Amino acid sequence: MNRTIVLIVLITVFLTLSLNTQAEEKVFRLGIIGLDTSHVTAFTGLINKAEKKYGCKVVAGYPGGSPDINISVSRVEKFTRELRDKYGVEIVDSIEELCQKVDGVLLESVDGRPHLEQVKPVIAAKKPVFIDKPMAGSLADVLEIFRLARKNNVPCWSSSSLRFTPGVIDLGEKGQVGDVLGCDAYGPCSLEEHHPDLYWYGVHGVEMLFTVMGTGCQTVTRVRTKNYEFVVGTWQGGRIGTFRGLRKGKTGYGATIFGSKGIAQSGKYAGYGPLVDEIVKFFKTGKAPVPAEETIEIFAFMSAADESKTKGGAAVSLKSVIEKAKKYNEVRRKGRLKR
Repeated sequence: MNRTIVLIVLITVFLTLSLNTQAEEKVFRLGIIGLDTSHVTAFTGLINKAEKKYGCKVVAGYPGGSPDINISVSRVEKFTRELRDKYGVEIVDSIEELCQKVDGVLLESVDGRPHLEQVKPVIAAKKPVFIDKPMAGSLADVLEIFRLARKNNVPCWSSSSLRFTPGVIDLGEKGQVGDVLGCDAYGPCSLEEHHPDLYWYGVHGVEMLFTVMGTGCQTVTRVRTKNYEFVVGTWQGGRIGTFRGLRKGKTGYGATIFGSKGIAQSGKYAGYGPLVDEIVKFFKTGKAPVPAEETIEIFAFMSAADESKTKGGAAVSLKSVIEKAKKYNEVRRKGRLKR
């Protein structure tokens, strides 16, 4: 009888350990590149929260950092320390080492310029990747990232958390207003000297605009003063969408949506939670919630706005700036760029 009880206990212990091991193996391990933004600790706090039962865990981080951007170089040590000490994340010395330890990657570097070079080893390692805003420091780099991801069959996407604000994504999908006929979006628009004007912070408001309007923007005109930006996009069918960038006075995010059945205001910003939900879903399914074509058009819109500024507010087509970026990339890949 005693032998039977001992055998049952041993079998129970074995099965328990085996099930626990299997559960641990099912955890989707994530790595973060670029520990110079508050997003890394905010996202890790949400993803690693046991109550969420996401089935994902941030396990490794590569600090990165850009010495010529103060908010990067001044914060990378702080967030690296917090990620290691508070969340138990392993800090590694290279992106290649990070890729060996994870199943997916969040590219969080606050500086968009190094994103292309930082994502190359991730794509080479065949790891699905989410790239935070700004996706890159130029439209050419955005195109090249998506080209490499597509060529290597690596799931890749980028988004601002503003896309998933209540009353933005749902109204953009034929909600209470019916067919969307136009949208006026607004948001903070601080500038950073190493990035095209709207890339740095205006990108969030522009993402809201495209979430509602969708793709199909043809031309852009821009009016700029010291404290404000006003960019007008003309979509197929004569629809008009605008972005107002704010650098003075009360700032915040929002949009007015004009539709065939009514006019509505977007809801209040809901924080990082809805975006993190989509990020986790992406890593589990391998399906990006935002198509590459839409993200490319968002950056083409902002690049066209820069060109419009240099031309005194003249209309600039998105097609023209995309073609320029493609030609630049063709020359770059052939190694013929002058240094």
